[in-house]
Amino acid sequence: MIISAGSGGSQTVLLCLTRTYGEPRRPATCEMCGMVGVRDAFYSKTKRFCSVSCSRSYSSNSKKASILARLQKSSDRRWKQQIIQDQGKPPTKKAKVLQKQPLMTKASSYNQQQPNQQSGIRKSVPVDMFDWGRYLGDGDVTGAPVSCFKHVPMGKSWGDVSEGVRVEVPNTDSGLPMKVYWIASIIKLAGFKALLRYEGFDSDATRDFWLNLCVPEIHPVGWCAAGGKPLVPPQSILHRFTNWKTFLIKRLTGSKTLPPDFSSKVQESMQFPFKKQMRVEVVDKTHLCRTRVALVEQVIGGRLRLVYEECDDGSDDFWCHMYSPLIHSVGWSRSIGHRFKRSGGSEDVTKKLDGQTDAPGQLFVKVKEVDQSGPWFEDGMKLEAIDPLNLSAICVATVRKVLADGYLMIGIDGSEAADGSDWFCYHSMSPSIFPAGFCEINNIELTPPRGYSSLPFRWFEYLKENKSVAAPVNLFNKEVPNHGFRPGMKLEAVDLMEPRLVCVATVTRIVHRLLRIHFDGWEDEYDQWVDCESPDLYPVGWCQLTGYQLQPPAVNAGSRDLQSAASKQRRKSQQYRGQKKKRKLPVAKRPVSLSGAMVTGVPRNLSGDENETPPDYPSPPPPASAAQPTSADPDSEGGAGPQAEEDSGRTKSSCQRVGTETNGSSAEQ
Repeated sequence: MIISAGSGGSQTVLLCLTRTYGEPRRPATCEMCGMVGVRDAFYSKTKRFCSVSCSRSYSSNSKKASILARLQKSSDRRWKQQIIQDQGKPPTKKAKVLQKQPLMTKASSYNQQQPNQQSGIRKSVPVDMFDWGRYLGDGDVTGAPVSCFKHVPMGKSWGDVSEGVRVEVPNTDSGLPMKVYWIASIIKLAGFKALLRYEGFDSDATRDFWLNLCVPEIHPVGWCAAGGKPLVPPQSILHRFTNWKTFLIKRLTGSKTLPPDFSSKVQESMQFPFKKQMRVEVVDKTHLCRTRVALVEQVIGGRLRLVYEECDDGSDDFWCHMYSPLIHSVGWSRSIGHRFKRSGGSEDVTKKLDGQTDAPGQLFVKVKEVDQSGPWFEDGMKLEAIDPLNLSAICVATVRKVLADGYLMIGIDGSEAADGSDWFCYHSMSPSIFPAGFCEINNIELTPPRGYSSLPFRWFEYLKENKSVAAPVNLFNKEVPNHGFRPGMKLEAVDLMEPRLVCVATVTRIVHRLLRIHFDGWEDEYDQWVDCESPDLYPVGWCQLTGYQLQPPAVNAGSRDLQSAASKQRRKSQQYRGQKKKRKLPVAKRPVSLSGAMVTGVPRNLSGDENETPPDYPSPPPPASAAQPTSADPDSEGGAGPQAEEDSGRTKSSCQRVGTETNGSSAEQ
């Protein structure tokens, strides 16, 4: 029964959907499909389903449904316990990057601590986190759908969420001291974020608000009725209707809401298999051509903070996603013939300390099996490839060594170190390598070898001059998935030149499966090309959901000076002087590393996503007279010390391409 109560001179309508089954025209929600309608029109004696098919489907899945219900009740109890434990404590503000609690466990307690704030819904995250709501505005900006990101929580089960879906959310315009709810409809979706409008405002958008749909305070229609929570219309529209019961029945009949198990699905998808102290093999950020053993130190939203073995203070770390092609199970390098750095000179690469365990092989992404018995890649073949040190450039490259299981060692023509220490490993099915002519066909500028004077670059002439052949086109990955991205979509993207940072970004161009990612607030020269299935792309609201620090758009004022300073720092600390440009965050927004040291302007060696990061048209290379260095097999022990360079711009050895983080002498396989 819908109850109306008056108080003093102003009347407050308190709507409470009770469990009086005999009352006519009571709103009901189908327990199978979520359809909202009039109770009398529902099927069966209990009026739990909108149709016979829903009743039968539910019956066949009754066991599963009961389990989900128990999970929901269990999660509610945990949230209530967390609220009780956190009562009286001020909200925690943590200054270090990536040290925030996930939104799923923090939002409820934070809102309980500030019950009198009228904007309580929007204050459910730490105050120092970037506000997507203000940035997205009234919905003119489009966010990439969650379904575009299969590697994120709910990425594979987001189909039921769409515009027009009704939900029950806290009412911040009630004028009551108690916490009450009201029904809102989804006006627009942008990733995990939804632009919501309270029922009753009709076309009035003045009170629209953005909310993350995965927070604990979002519920399907019917949740308040089941839990005895009050539904109260907003105070500003209280005068518009005299019979709110009739209004709700009319509006909700035929509408859809979230699935009953939506909350439990969110929590289930937030569980990740990698655990602290697991050992993996990961690319050596100071020597691209080899891997090292590292320990999982932290897991946030599927992203791993890895600390290399032999690092006592934890400062020598590397960030990547658990689905990144840069990490492998221990023993992978030996199995395919990849170069590997032994820890402490020990001959036993499986040696580990107490509490450490090798990550199981099934946790890593499986690459597509290839048949190398027929025509295959050969040493010396030419192709186009993404330079992992300059993600805005697709460059002329060469196959330097063919490994097992379809892996290739690739070198960038004109920019290779004499000892091959800057070769990098791509799988033959990687979306980051392309046949000769790919850039010309797709109107992308191809970066020629450094010092190559016969411009404009032409593949036919280059192959003839070098007496080489191009890799056959049929050996490359030509699959283009239906990814769903469109130019102009907003998202959160890893800065692959500083892979610990996740930034506000926009898709500006799409070429087959390649996305041109522009970092908002920065010049186009800092754009990066990323594969559509890269695990380093995330929907709007991912950082808020997982507790990862999101870097806001750069402030235009003074940014040019900062960028100029960063460019000078690069020239002092890097060997490679190609197209790579590194952003330097404004001082006020510069992140803090986990070790407590400020993040420097020196870029890291690795993008954080080699196999899934194709770039786009770079600016023309600076003039250079350096000849292409003679390549060498990286398996030969040429040492990692400084190499003399003909190019005056190369002031550091190849092992110092990443700046200050170099590697000392060590035994290698």
